[in-house]
Amino acid sequence: MKSITIQGTKRESVGKKSTKALRDAELVPCVVYGGEAPLNFSAEERAFKGLVYTPEAHTVSIEIDGETIPAVLQDIQFHPITDKILHIDFYQLSDDKPVVMEVPVRITGRSKGVVAGGVLRQSFRKLKVKAIPANLPDEIVVDVTPLRIGNKLYVGGIKAEGYSFMHPDNAVVVAVKMSRNAMKGGAAAMDDEDEEEAEEVATQSPDVPTTEEKSAE
Repeated sequence: MKSITIQGTKRESVGKKSTKALRDAELVPCVVYGGEAPLNFSAEERAFKGLVYTPEAHTVSIEIDGETIPAVLQDIQFHPITDKILHIDFYQLSDDKPVVMEVPVRITGRSKGVVAGGVLRQSFRKLKVKAIPANLPDEIVVDVTPLRIGNKLYVGGIKAEGYSFMHPDNAVVVAVKMSRNAMKGGAAAMDDEDEEEAEEVATQSPDVPTTEEKSAE
C-alpha cells in the first residue's frame, strides 16, 4: 500500500487555548494511538491533502523529531460549516499486529444485466478490512461482468487473500436492479440470452428498495 509522509511537531500543551492557537495558524492537532502512550502532535493542514481528499487508501509515515512512526488514519473531525480539518486520530502500525482500515472498491467489467437494460447500484464505495500492514490491499477489485438483472454481489462472495472483511457476509456490495427500460423490454441492443432474461424479470414484481441498497460508505 502507498504511504504518505507527514511532517509533524510534538505538542507540549493540549489545552483548548493551545488547540485554538494551532488552528488559527492553519495547523491541525493530531494524536497517534497504539504505542506505549498517546503521542500528540500538529502538522500543516495542507500536508493532509493527499491523504484525506482522495479516494485512494494510504498508510502514513509521521516524522517527528527525527523519529518515523508508521500509522493509519483512524478518525477525522471536520468543522460542520467550513469543512476545515479540526482533529485527526492515527493508529500506530506494528508489523505483526492486525489493523482495521477502509479500502476503496473498484468496479470492473460491464454486467450482463446492464447490457440488458438494468441499472448497477453500488452500496459500498469503501470496505473495512483487517490485516497486518504488509497484507493491506490498495483496493478491492470487483468484477461485475457475470451479474444479471436481479443479481447481487455479497461481501461473502469476494475473494480475500491475506485479509478479512469487517462486514457480514450477506452485506450487498453491488446489485443490478431492473430499470423501466428493462421492464418494458425497451433495451435496443440485446443478445438473445439477455433479451430472454429481461423479459423474464419484467414479469416479476419490482424489488422494494432496502437499506442494504443504500450507500453504506
